[in-house]
Amino acid sequence: MPGPSEWLVVAIVALVVIFGAKKIPEMARSLGRAQSEFKKGLREGQQELGEAPPAPQPPAQASGAEAQASPNPPQAGGAEAGGPQGS
Repeated sequence: MPGPSEWLVVAIVALVVIFGAKKIPEMARSLGRAQSEFKKGLREGQQELGEAPPAPQPPAQASGAEAQASPNPPQAGGAEAGGPQGS
């Protein structure tokens, strides 16, 4: 069974037979340009993602100091709950 180096030689010979010796340098050049354009697009995409505004964060939970600021919450039945008001 042929190894990797033999497959490489077969592939090169097939390219020469199919496309001709004059066409191969043009194909290699266009392949190099396509590769550089692809990398350029990747860099631009990464820069856009890096400059994008951060996702909105959920509101912060009340810290311990804020929770202790009002230790006695309004109780049910008080004036705020619709209890008896002065008549």
